[in-house]
Amino acid sequence: MARTLVVIRHAKSDWEQATPDEQRPLNERGRREAPLIGRWLADHVEGLDLVVCSPATRARQTWRLASAGLEPKVRARYDERIYAAGPRELMSVVEELDDEVGTAALVGHNPGLTELVETLCGERVELKTSAVAVLRWDGSWADVWARRAALVTHATPRE
Repeated sequence: MARTLVVIRHAKSDWEQATPDEQRPLNERGRREAPLIGRWLADHVEGLDLVVCSPATRARQTWRLASAGLEPKVRARYDERIYAAGPRELMSVVEELDDEVGTAALVGHNPGLTELVETLCGERVELKTSAVAVLRWDGSWADVWARRAALVTHATPRE
């Protein structure tokens, strides 16, 4: 069975507030662009089964705004390991996905997400804020360690 991994970097965050990094919210541009991620997903990704999201405020807000227009609703779970994770930690999260899930998304942060995409498919794709990369491989989620994913597409949905 083919697995599809959708890698989503959170939308633009607000650096002007004096809050701890994990609690930093989206700024106005981020709140405007996050729903565009959802529209892009609706047009380009079929059958999203699960989202695993960083618990950081900006990542949670991004997914909430992106998913608002998606039908059917996609179940989401929050995983502390995604915050500030490198590619190996992210691969560990992916490896543990249930084999009944065919298409999953990770919502998180750079530089880890950009490094993850490059590690899995061998192509350097800079994931700017609100960027999405779609990877696919045959096999199980545990096969993420084989690093043989194909980059299907990538985009940065903007107005």
